[in-house]
Amino acid sequence: MHHRRPTILDVARAAGVSRATASRVINNVPGASDVVRSRVHQVVADLGYRPNEIARALASGRRGVVDLVVFAPDPGLSWLGVHPYYSRVLAGMMPVLDGRDAQLRVHVAQADGSAAVIDTVAEAATAGAVLVNVPPELALRFHARCRRVVSLTATADRVPAVDAENAAGAYAAVSHLHRLGRRRIAAVHGPASNSCAADRRVGYLAAVRDLGLPGINADGGFIREGGHRAALQLLADHPDIDGLFVACDLMGAGAVQAITAAGRKIPDDVAVVGFDDSIAATCSNPPLTTVRLPVEEMAAEATSALLDGTVTPGWRRMFTVELVVRESAGPA
Repeated sequence: MHHRRPTILDVARAAGVSRATASRVINNVPGASDVVRSRVHQVVADLGYRPNEIARALASGRRGVVDLVVFAPDPGLSWLGVHPYYSRVLAGMMPVLDGRDAQLRVHVAQADGSAAVIDTVAEAATAGAVLVNVPPELALRFHARCRRVVSLTATADRVPAVDAENAAGAYAAVSHLHRLGRRRIAAVHGPASNSCAADRRVGYLAAVRDLGLPGINADGGFIREGGHRAALQLLADHPDIDGLFVACDLMGAGAVQAITAAGRKIPDDVAVVGFDDSIAATCSNPPLTTVRLPVEEMAAEATSALLDGTVTPGWRRMFTVELVVRESAGPA
């Protein structure tokens, strides 16, 4: 039978003292009598309580640790090397942490056991936590246990977040393709559970509606293989498509490979626009026209807000996006 790890609250209750008193005893801080100290130490031994080093950092006055919690579908750290988004998050956080007496710890939460990860990190949080792709219900769970948290996508209203104009960016991408004379503009969308992907879908659908174009949709799951598979299916079902909006560059790189393999020329036959402006866009052949998502700036803002202590329930920062024109779609 699995037993949860005892917490300082368990120690305080069993010893009949406040959490603050238990913390003073455990961290050897003055302010408790010898009798109380003896009782708390006995409870610590009985429960097998082990002080959390991150909490000790907070008690000593140091800023401690910023926790990065990533909700990832795959075990281990393979996601870190496969998807450029995560390396950009780290690139944004590290310069802020540098020189501010704070460290970074990375945690991976998966469908199985994600609630336990959320609870463990929230209990031990010092400076706070940045959440990446964490579903709304888990973000709310974290926020209920620790208010020092910022999500890198909008989740529940109460959970602090940085966000970007994803819908407006998708609308701009489709409008760009339309200005190029494209009239059969399809889309490859990300996962419906991801708020960024959902907003980009909204932007695409609004654009084709306003422009009087048909909506031609496929799902790619924010992975290269998904973009490749979706593009092949779109070409098979709609051979007359002449434009393609892809909701992230990694899927866009896969779509470019599929279109080229099918004997179509980019951008002559099919013009392609991605989203993110990641390394996947610049390394694609041809390089992708894309919508720049300022991931590094967003991660830096979230980290700074945690370290500065300015995060409050419902706190929001909105970032603009920008169309970056490259060879996969010609000039406006």
